[in-house]
Amino acid sequence: MKYEELIKNIVKVLDEKKAEDIKVIETAELTIVADCFIVVSGTSSTHVRALEGEVEDALSKLGEEPQHIEGRATGWILMDYGTVVVHIFDRQSREYYNIERLWQDANIRTAEEILG
Repeated sequence: MKYEELIKNIVKVLDEKKAEDIKVIETAELTIVADCFIVVSGTSSTHVRALEGEVEDALSKLGEEPQHIEGRATGWILMDYGTVVVHIFDRQSREYYNIERLWQDANIRTAEEILG
């Protein structure tokens, strides 16, 4: 799956499942870790886990499997799809870690910009 298509599919699933404050942080020019981070918040620990499950299921049906998933028992789940890393936070953890501030030099897009 192409990079932009992967991003759009992930953002679409997260948006449909009511993830909050979806941000796509384009990091390709700033790090070799990933080309972008998708950062979202869930409303509860149950919602955070449900968002992770929905993304994994939807992408699996499209032939995309994560290279790694960690944090399923915490307030921050990380899903590594190679060029795209998805960060699913509960509200408190997102505020604490403030990923957007760490990558403030990156171009940051919203779900509306991705989905058109």
